[in-house]
Amino acid sequence: MGAVDLPHPLTGQAFPSPVPPGTGWPEDPAAPGTRAARSAGGVRRLAATDDLAELEARVSVCSACPRLVRWREDVARDKRASFADQPYWGRPIPGWGDPRARILVVGLAPAANGGNRTGRVFTGDSSGDWLFASLHRVGLATMATSTHAGDGQRLLDTRMVATVRCAPPDNKPTPEERDTCAPWLHTELRLLAPYVRVVVALGAYGWAGALTGLAGLGLDVPRPRPRFGHAAEVGIGGVTLLGSYHPSQHNTFTGRLAPDMLDGVFRRAQALAAGPAGADTMPR
Repeated sequence: MGAVDLPHPLTGQAFPSPVPPGTGWPEDPAAPGTRAARSAGGVRRLAATDDLAELEARVSVCSACPRLVRWREDVARDKRASFADQPYWGRPIPGWGDPRARILVVGLAPAANGGNRTGRVFTGDSSGDWLFASLHRVGLATMATSTHAGDGQRLLDTRMVATVRCAPPDNKPTPEERDTCAPWLHTELRLLAPYVRVVVALGAYGWAGALTGLAGLGLDVPRPRPRFGHAAEVGIGGVTLLGSYHPSQHNTFTGRLAPDMLDGVFRRAQALAAGPAGADTMPR
């Protein structure tokens, strides 16, 4: 099955799974010759760019973590039965949204049959359904759903990133994989620093990744580090870090996270982001 090219759900163009870079997948930032990191050192070298579009392209072809490469590509080839008629992106997921966003949403990693399938972070799974519905309700997304890269969805003054850019087995990257991937996030934070006023961290993992990234910018992160909690709020330099329970099925099915709780975090982010641009207070 994996060797058969399948039609993209939106465009009808046939693709293999995983999708080679620069072959026409909607919103693919890479070209066939985009340089790919193949080790932790390679990630550090290739993350050292001042061009956000080039960073997105390099993220999307990274192959630095062998276990994650095997997993994301195995899932792409074998496919969940409900998506067996679709091609899978099967590559790392770059950040997505407004390149001058005042609000940055930071999560854990793409879902194996969500972003790893659709090619866009937080897109195509139940967590994303909750997230985009909330963003739309508060006015930060143009549509209430996000089904696939190229579906016309746009984020308003908002950008999304994952701390780890590949789908990990059991949603659990190793500490080594987390650290190998970290330079991509740190560079993205640096390039967004003139604009970002609020970072919304989804779950404890997103919270920890955001704190590490902000510390990497030279901002004065409190010691001991602030603890994660839903609606937790801490000022760090010119940025406010907000916490939200992750919209995972476990949290939403059990009622730990309700729609009004998620909306409340994003409404608070909007209010904070209405302040002066971050260029005055954050290092570049």
